[in-house]
Amino acid sequence: MLKTEPNLEAPDDFYEELIELHRGLSDEQSALVNAKLILLLANHVGEIAVLREAMAAAREGVAANPTTTRVSEQR
Repeated sequence: MLKTEPNLEAPDDFYEELIELHRGLSDEQSALVNAKLILLLANHVGEIAVLREAMAAAREGVAANPTTTRVSEQR
């Protein structure tokens, strides 16, 4: 089952490190880092049912929202 309640032991530290991870990268490099991070974390989770829940939750409200723009449209 996907955990959706706050579960990070140091959320502010994680956020700062996530921002630092992207510092100085182009949009394309940043997207690649995000993809690699997602795949590493998915491998760590390992349970397809949990990953499906996470993917559904991440997409929720995004595809149905006509004001949401893709990264390529923002350039």
